[in-house]
Amino acid sequence: MAKKLKRRASRSRGSSDRHLAATVRESAQQIWLAGLGAWGKTRDEGVKVFDALVKEGRGIEARTRKLAGAQVGMVTGQVGKAASDAQAKATATWDKLEHVFEQRVARALHRLGVPTKNEIEKLTARVEELTESVQKLGSPRAPAKKRTGKRRSAPK
Repeated sequence: MAKKLKRRASRSRGSSDRHLAATVRESAQQIWLAGLGAWGKTRDEGVKVFDALVKEGRGIEARTRKLAGAQVGMVTGQVGKAASDAQAKATATWDKLEHVFEQRVARALHRLGVPTKNEIEKLTARVEELTESVQKLGSPRAPAKKRTGKRRSAPK
């Protein structure tokens, strides 16, 4: 376009300014029409381009969500494992503390002479054995007579 203007301008240096003005007008008209054509093309193709961009954006969003979900799942798994490990350690520590406490209480009770549960159970079993033995020994005899009389008072 610029070359065309230069050619015309060089040929017609001696020509009238009218010819130059017509050329400039023609160029301006072509620029105007090119702009209108671009606007029309953009208007027609713009919707298609916009729709294509939206479609591509949806795909990118889906991939991003999937990736983020995987990352969240991985982090959640790691946090869950850490929490489980911490809970296991806390439980183990608590069990040790409970065992130490029970041992100290048992030693203190032993020093005070308080029998243990096991000792009481053994004594209970022994008393039951002895009760059975006494009942066996006393069963063949006749039952003792009841005294129904008045008590005698001691001599004065």
